[in-house]
Amino acid sequence: MHASPTQVQHFIGGSFCPSESDAWIPRENPATGAPLRSIARGQSEDVARAAGACAKAQKAWGATSPAERSRILLQIADGIDAQLDALAMTECEDTGKPLSLARSLDIPRAAANFRFFATAILHETGESYRTEVPQDALNYVTRRPVGTVGCISPWNLPLYLFTWKIAPALAAGNAVIAKPSELAPTTASMLCEIAARAGLPAGVLNVVHGLGSEAGHAIVAHPQTKAISFTGGTTTGAAIAGVAAPMFKKLSLELGGKNPTIICADADLTVAMPEIVRSAFLNQGQICLCGSRILVHKTRLAEFMEQFTALVSALRVGDPLDAESDLGSLVSMEHLAKVTAMIARGVKDGAKIVTGGAPPARLASRVAKGAFLSPTVLLAPPQDSQCVQEEIFGPVVTVQSFDRHADAVRMANGTRYGLAATIWTRDLSRAHRMAGALEAGIVWVNCWMLRDLRTPFGGMKDSGVGREGGTEALRFFTEPTNVCIALGARL
Repeated sequence: MHASPTQVQHFIGGSFCPSESDAWIPRENPATGAPLRSIARGQSEDVARAAGACAKAQKAWGATSPAERSRILLQIADGIDAQLDALAMTECEDTGKPLSLARSLDIPRAAANFRFFATAILHETGESYRTEVPQDALNYVTRRPVGTVGCISPWNLPLYLFTWKIAPALAAGNAVIAKPSELAPTTASMLCEIAARAGLPAGVLNVVHGLGSEAGHAIVAHPQTKAISFTGGTTTGAAIAGVAAPMFKKLSLELGGKNPTIICADADLTVAMPEIVRSAFLNQGQICLCGSRILVHKTRLAEFMEQFTALVSALRVGDPLDAESDLGSLVSMEHLAKVTAMIARGVKDGAKIVTGGAPPARLASRVAKGAFLSPTVLLAPPQDSQCVQEEIFGPVVTVQSFDRHADAVRMANGTRYGLAATIWTRDLSRAHRMAGALEAGIVWVNCWMLRDLRTPFGGMKDSGVGREGGTEALRFFTEPTNVCIALGARL
């Protein structure tokens, strides 16, 4: 990589460098418990250096033609493709996720993010309005880059979500100060090398590593960052809003989710069941869109539980490098402790563990000390249980039954979150009515995680503010100006 494969340094002004304090964060491989690498621990002075680099680079980058920006971003996408194996292996080491998942999902989507926004800027349309009263005039809207923006991404889909933010920011002509999670930062640094080789000018993309309370806070608080895009926990999102809002910064906050999967009375379980299992446990359940609350019509509960339990029990948990592993490890031992505490709380509240609830009985010696947990199903917890109300972010789902479909909507809406929901039914009229009543930014019907990058992405309530994706993202990273030209007397 750069300097040493055992160190992850900042990337500021086109060069890799340590923190000014020379402080480091040790990181272990979550699947093995072995020391992995040290992460530069950025502070406000490192963010200030990055802001200085942005100030020098942004004006020229923003003045570059969309065609030239597109060419460079497409080169970055090609560079990601060329480094697929190395990026996937690094993602596997940092997060503990199966290598097969990183190769098939995370890294290809990162390249797709760059390709999407690289081509989107070639097809932008303008807005114009003819005004006749009180006099004849033409209004048209122009858009300019915000300037310097801050992008803070999480650990669960590291390069996937990192690029989901920086690609539209760069495409719109901004300079970026980005901070990946300190738990999974390495592919972000590898991307910096790819971007430099692709011809991205020095100072346009800067990456400062470190803790959210230090480097992340400094990015949000710096007066030069005019927009902040953050994906992560709701509590952190609230803290970011508390700093950024009084400074009148643009905010995009993609926060937590506690997403319901609704199994209607007429659901085709033959078709639905594999996707329901996938939606519950993909990436060890560490995806904000995972269907962690399953609501089943009471007439189908016994049938559902028999099939669901059999499929979940058959999932293979093990070494992320093993192609036969369906689930790898959680991201850290600390996160494993948090997840298991939530399971215990659910049992205390009255839920029954149907399967899982503990680490796998047998693991290969290489990963015997890793942060593993068997996929867990909690049956019939009360609606007010913490395991129903709060995001667990692990391989844990709750299963509850309902009498009427209106009850399912009420239960689905009965948390503070509103990110996504899934409905399984043969009746598309019912699906349409339920989708309109659900408090969710995304509703899937008879599918899950089927994403079109042109569509808006984000949630309601405590799941966030604003939308990402498509024109929503490009508009977030630009400032509109309305120009009104008086046309004078009519002929």
